[in-house]
This record gives sequence, structure tokens and C-alpha cells, in this order.
Amino acid sequence: MAESSYSLIRDLGRKFLAKRLSLFKSNYPQLSALWIAVFVDILGFSVLIPYLPFFSQRFGVPAWEIGLLLSTNALFSFFSGPIWGSLSDRYGRKPMLLLSQLGTLIGFLMLAFSNSMAMMFASRIVDGIFGGNYPIAKAVVGDVVPAKDRSEQMSNIGVAHVLSSLVGPGLAGLLSPLGIIGPGLGSAALTLITITVTLLYLKESNPMITGKYADGDQQPSPQQLSAGRTVVTRKQVMQNPQARYFLIQWGFHTMSFMIYVSSISLFANLKLGLNAPQVATLLMISGAVRVFIRFMVFVPLRRRLGDRITSMIGLGMFVIVYFMMGFVTTPFQFGIILSLVSFGAACSRGILTSFLSRSVKPWEQGTAMGLSSSFDSFAQITGPLLGGIILDSAPLWVYGGIASGFALGAFVMVFRRFGFADEHNDSPQSLGAGVYEKQSEVIESL
Repeated sequence: MAESSYSLIRDLGRKFLAKRLSLFKSNYPQLSALWIAVFVDILGFSVLIPYLPFFSQRFGVPAWEIGLLLSTNALFSFFSGPIWGSLSDRYGRKPMLLLSQLGTLIGFLMLAFSNSMAMMFASRIVDGIFGGNYPIAKAVVGDVVPAKDRSEQMSNIGVAHVLSSLVGPGLAGLLSPLGIIGPGLGSAALTLITITVTLLYLKESNPMITGKYADGDQQPSPQQLSAGRTVVTRKQVMQNPQARYFLIQWGFHTMSFMIYVSSISLFANLKLGLNAPQVATLLMISGAVRVFIRFMVFVPLRRRLGDRITSMIGLGMFVIVYFMMGFVTTPFQFGIILSLVSFGAACSRGILTSFLSRSVKPWEQGTAMGLSSSFDSFAQITGPLLGGIILDSAPLWVYGGIASGFALGAFVMVFRRFGFADEHNDSPQSLGAGVYEKQSEVIESL
């Protein structure tokens, strides 16, 4: 009896492990080059973060000027993101991505040899002007991946952010003996790798150029094809009621998320007295949790509940957890808060981006993702400023309350249902149809 029970437990364990490991298998190997390029590109910037205090000391400038240095990049990306997205709709993803990466390379080289704050500001302006990497990367996913899998693949961009934030500080430590030139040249070298990978391995995906469309995507009319490439303006995308709705929802979400991300270290210091290494350790753990949730929890949860319900869970988690953040009293509680935020991010951010992607036509993907990038840039400019003002002049619980308020806006908007043109090709699970009858099966699938 004991032996048979052991065999049963062993077989169940093997089946569970095999099922989970299968989640790491990519169904879209043609995107591998894109993920490598995105990861290395983000890694190039994350290498710079530990050096920010050094920049302040070297040039004798106050901390707020270093913050302004970072905001400068976001300011110019706010205007350039939609432009790069529109250009990729017209001239192709690959050439525009290469030009954007080349601009990033130039910006890092300028940073490496900066001998004044003016030169450093110029380097970040150049990088911002060429800030098309992320919107174009999202557009590539929209080109290649059918609607039923788009949420999972969009979430890989978040995984690349997390992994680069884990690797970047360690790499920065290796470059530290070289001084300020170290991170600049290191980031430039990483960008050069990105350009090489993109040039050699990434295939053009714009359907107006290749003639290949993801399953369920609307195809252009003969008039549009005969006209060559369709010119899409931001106004056209914003006139689409679905796209406009999802962009506004993303604006609420990204503002709440950026208020949290930009000021969480300062909050931990003021609320709990944690120092930089302690906060870094907790953030590293929460990053690892997010990667684990993305592959081991999010995928089966989404396949069972569907995009809408899964995103509802994630967005609702943000509302609750942000508000609870102001009432933590121990580092352990703070660590739980960070992990729950990671859960919410894993279950919502990729899905929200996929909703926007599915709401526009294939030849509008770049423009729509560029507009989404502009909302991110706006949040990167205003989020840190708002978070800093709150922590400096208001009770600490207000910090979480404000973030929760913006998150509530995104959460409320998820209750409005939209029909997508590609829905007829999706399974009931991927769309959330019949979800209420299937909720009892969730525990079994996990």
C-alpha cells in the first residue's frame, strides 16, 4: 500500500513538473532574436543605474538634476515613440528598429566620453529621440503572434525588464574600476550586440511588406495594397473607440505603476528604515517571483480563465496592494507587498498591451504601440515627481493611496467588454467564454 502510494505521488510529481517545464517552450522561435535584442537593450540601461550617485559626485550637481537627466530621455521619447511606430508601419519593422538601436549606440558612446553635465544631457536626448525600440518590438509581436497567444508573448517584454534588472547591477560592479567610461562603453557594447542580432537574425514582420498575417488579423483591401504602404496617423488610431479606450486604461495603469516603481526605495527607507542593499535584495526577490509567476502561474491561469478575467485579477491586485502598502510595519510584510505587485504585473501588463494590439488593424500596430509608449514616457516624467512630492509633504499612506487611485481607474475600465474581430479563431478558454463554469477547475490546472 505504501509503495503504491509512493508510486502515485511520484508519477503525479513527474506529470506536474513536465507540464510546467513545457510552459518554457516557445511556440514562436522566430521571436527569439527579438527577445535577445530587447533583453540586451534594457540591460544596457540597467547597467547605468548604480552609477547615478557617481555622476552626481563627479560633476557636483544636486540629486534633482540627476533625476532631471533621467526625465529628459522620457520627455523626448514621449514625442518620438509614436513617430518611430508610424515609420515602422510604413517602411518596415527591421530597418526602423536598426535605426533606433543605432541612435541608442550613439547616445551611450556620448555618455561614455562625457566631461560635463551638458554632454550627459545631450547623450540622453539623443537616446530619447531614437526611442523606438519598445513600440517597434511590441508591433513585431502583434505582427507574428495570433490573438490567442498574444498576451503571453507580450508579457515576455516584462520578463526581459526583470531579468535585465537582476543582471545589470552585477555587470555594473564588474565595470566599476573603469570609472564613468565603464558603464558607457559597456552599454554601447551591449547595444552593438543588439544591432548585430537584429541585423542577422530578426526577420521583417510588417504584414504590409511581407504579405503574411497572424491568424485572425484583418487584411487590407485591394485599394490599400495597390497604394503600397498605408500611411497611418495617430489621429486615425485615436479615432478608433476601442483603441482609445485601451490607451486610456493603459494610461491609468502605467501612471500607478510608475508612481510605485520610481519611489518605492525612498518609501521603504522612510517607512521601515531600510538601506539601499536591503531594498535591492527585496526587489531582486520580487523580480524572481515575477518571472516564476509569468511561467508557472500566469500561463495556466490565463488559459483556464481567459484574458479578461486574468487581467481583472491582476488589476484588482494592484488596487488592493498599493493601498495596503501604507500600513506595512515590517520588512517581511513589505516583501509580501512586493511579491503581490509582481503577481499583479505578471497577470495584467502583457494582456493590456495585447488588447490594444488586437483593437487595431495590422498596418496600425506600430502607431498604436508608439502611442502606448508615449503614455509610458509621460508616466516616467510625472510619476517620480508626483511620488517624490507626496513622500516629502504628505503622510506615507497617501503614497500608496494615490497609486491605488490610478490603479482603480484601470481596474474599473476592465469591466467593459469589447468584441474583437479575431475572436472567432480563439478557443473559449483564451477568450474567457464559459469561465464561470470552469472556475472550479483552476486549482486542478495549477
